Amino acid sequence: MNSSLPPSLRRRTLLAGAAASGVAGLLSPLRALASSSYPERPITFICPWPAGGTADQSMRALCQVASRVLGQAIAVENRAGASGMIGTKAMAGAKPDGYTIGQIPISVARFSQLGTVQLDPLKDFTYLARTSGQTFGVAAPAASRFKSLQEVVAFAKANPGVVTYAHAGVGGATHVGMEQFALAAGIRFNHVPYKGGADALQAVLGGHVDLLADSSSWAPHVEAGKLKLFATWGERRTPRFKDTPTLKELGYNVVVDAPNGIGAPKGLDPVVTQKLRDAFRQAVNSPEFKQVADKIDAPVLYLDGPDYEKYVGTVYQQETLLIDKLKLRELMKS
Repeated sequence: MNSSLPPSLRRRTLLAGAAASGVAGLLSPLRALASSSYPERPITFICPWPAGGTADQSMRALCQVASRVLGQAIAVENRAGASGMIGTKAMAGAKPDGYTIGQIPISVARFSQLGTVQLDPLKDFTYLARTSGQTFGVAAPAASRFKSLQEVVAFAKANPGVVTYAHAGVGGATHVGMEQFALAAGIRFNHVPYKGGADALQAVLGGHVDLLADSSSWAPHVEAGKLKLFATWGERRTPRFKDTPTLKELGYNVVVDAPNGIGAPKGLDPVVTQKLRDAFRQAVNSPEFKQVADKIDAPVLYLDGPDYEKYVGTVYQQETLLIDKLKLRELMKS
């Protein structure tokens, strides 16, 4: 304290400091009380994909169980667009009070580096749980001239850029996964982007494109005999299509499962964070979620929040290399 101040001013300054300390002291227990009684009202869960899709079904099943654990309703709000980035950005920008949470698509690690979304996945989220992956695959119309992936590769080697494939958007998992496969096989495809997986599927069913690269939208059509499935992209074969090999089995070191995860804005109270982590751990391990996951061919890939955050950091580094390797910045501009 400056001793040159008049005594009356010194006294007022000391009193103001004491009052400020007193207010801070009062607020700290109030914050602790608020976090210990969380949640006191319904929670909003932002799903960055359209209603009815595989990610939406997965998230709704988890929220239903987590709401029972927390004793409050969790309302799923679909904010689709920009390959999942519109909803993800909205969630990251919400108040970090535990009442707005949502799905974090792992592709944020790629799109943030490509500059299509102004987010830093290493700094802008509180990570709660990694939940499940997706089953991706390469399919073709039943009447296709190709009988196997080996035939596709042989033809593509002899005819670079002739074989077309439909996917759900430049820079997304299906586009990047297919280009990784092409690089591993030493071939070049002609990629045809669509606004989403549903449009890509219809283009292939209509015979407008040679191949479909998508998550399990092809499953019912393969079972109905309208499409043939050449390969899946997981670490292991999917039980529902156990006769279909993986890309790895066929000699291409490519694995794509694009795990779904759940998070909240950065700065969430540790007590609230722990409650949400516990609730979603129980949800992922529930019979209700397993039933939905099996139905949509989604392998359960659970990680608790801290391990999930480390996983995102690893993926971020991998994406840095992949962006350069596949020249994704150039592809995004074309």
